[in-house]
Formats: sequence, C-alpha cells, structure tokens
Amino acid sequence: MAIPSYAGPLERTWYYTFRLFCVAVFIFLIAPILVIVPLSFNAEPYFSFTKGMLTLDPDAFSLRWYETFLTSDRWLDSIKNSIVVALFATFFSAVLGTLAALGLNRSELPFKGVIMGLLISPMIVPLIIAAAGMFFFYSKIGISQSYAGLIMAHTALGTPFVVITVTATLSNFDHTLIKAGASLGATPTYTFFKVTMPLIMTGIISGALFAMMTSFDEVIVAIFIAGVEQRTIPLQMWSGIREQISPTILAVATILITFSIIMLTTVEILRRRSDRIRGIS
Repeated sequence: MAIPSYAGPLERTWYYTFRLFCVAVFIFLIAPILVIVPLSFNAEPYFSFTKGMLTLDPDAFSLRWYETFLTSDRWLDSIKNSIVVALFATFFSAVLGTLAALGLNRSELPFKGVIMGLLISPMIVPLIIAAAGMFFFYSKIGISQSYAGLIMAHTALGTPFVVITVTATLSNFDHTLIKAGASLGATPTYTFFKVTMPLIMTGIISGALFAMMTSFDEVIVAIFIAGVEQRTIPLQMWSGIREQISPTILAVATILITFSIIMLTTVEILRRRSDRIRGIS
C-alpha cells in the first residue's frame, strides 16, 4: 500500500524505516538458504565460493553434482523412498485430518479443546521425544524399520496441518446447505461428496501440501524409524554429511528448495482462490 499524500515527515520516515527493516529481516532469513543455490553449481568439490565463481568464470560452474545425484543408486533409492512415503503419508493425513476436522466442527462434540490439543500435539512435542516414543511403540508391534512404520510416523506428523487448515475452512462453512440437502432427500454421504467436500477442498489440499512438505523435510523421526532400505532424501543427506561431505548435498538441497517454493506458491494460489469464492477481496 502506497503512503498517503497527506502523510507528514514522521509518518514518511516510519513508512520507509519499517519497510527497510522488513527487507533486512527477509534477507537475514532467506540468505543462508539462497547461498546454497550457486554453491551447488561449483565445479570444485568445495562448500565455498571459488575465485572463478566470484569472477563469474564459466569454467568455475558445472552440473557435475546434479549428474552425480541423478546417477547414484543410493540417491535414486532415496528419491523413490521419499516419494512413496510422502504420497501415502499425505493421503492418510488428508483423510484422517479431514475426518477429525469434521468431527470437531460438530457443536455437540464434548471436550473439543482437549481433543484439538491432542490432535495437534505432534506439532508441539519436540520431535526427538516423538521419535523416541514412536520407535519404542513401533518396535513393540513389529513395524519399526519398515515402510509401514515410516508412513505411519509421517502421517502422525502431517495430520495436524490438515486438521488446522480444514478447521479454518469449516469456520466459514454454511451448515444450512447440509440441512437443505437432507430436506431434499440426499443421504449424508451424497451431501458430503457433492456439497461439503467441494467447498472445503481448498483447505484439504493446502493441509495435504503442508503434510507432504513435512514428509519430504523430516529427518529426526526417520533416523529412529527407517531402516537401511527406507532411507529418505533428508536421511541420505544427513548420512552424507556424516560419512562423506560432497557438494552433491547442495544439489539435492537446491532441488528441495525449488520443490518447497512450488508447494508454497500452490498453497498461496489456493488461498486466494478460496478468498475469491467466499467473496473476500
């Protein structure tokens, strides 16, 4: 928003100072992430800018680390594992989170605050504690170090995001539509899929995308739950840092950053679409 023409000197000073401060905070937060991108094109096996890169010498830049990433069996297996785990975890998170949000939206449900607190507790409890608890529990039932255990763990971490986004969407939902459908003879199932679900789909997709990003980014729980065959991309990056430091990690990080930007852009587009549907400018 532009500064009003009637603003005085003090207001103009605060206007530009505040925006300068916001830019400085943004740079402080984003710079450590963006610096990874040019380093991933380093022709030398270093984690720092070479003299040739600083002088923009074309020979100092290379795609060799991306080639290593795409030709390494260990990295390709980690990609497969991450995609499989993320897709299943996202699906289960979307289903369970939507059902939980629909239940919480019912006025007759007792102890809503307690139930909501339990549902979003994976976002509050430190991951190291959650990972240790999952490890002991999954070991007891025999699914530790398996795809099923890792998918269940990531589902537990992703479900709170779906609960929050769908609950927020349902807060503006017109429940008279459900009553109208019932008065016209529609079954609850038909009404849900034809009326309720299309109107809350934006919240479901937004929560599912956050759940997917959580699955792709999570490493602590994967250290406890995943076995050798279930190494995901973050776990492979962690192992690569410990075992053999290679700029291939920077190339993978750049790909993940690009993926995250695409996901966040999609969420923002969905949010604006939801605002337009509800008539919010």
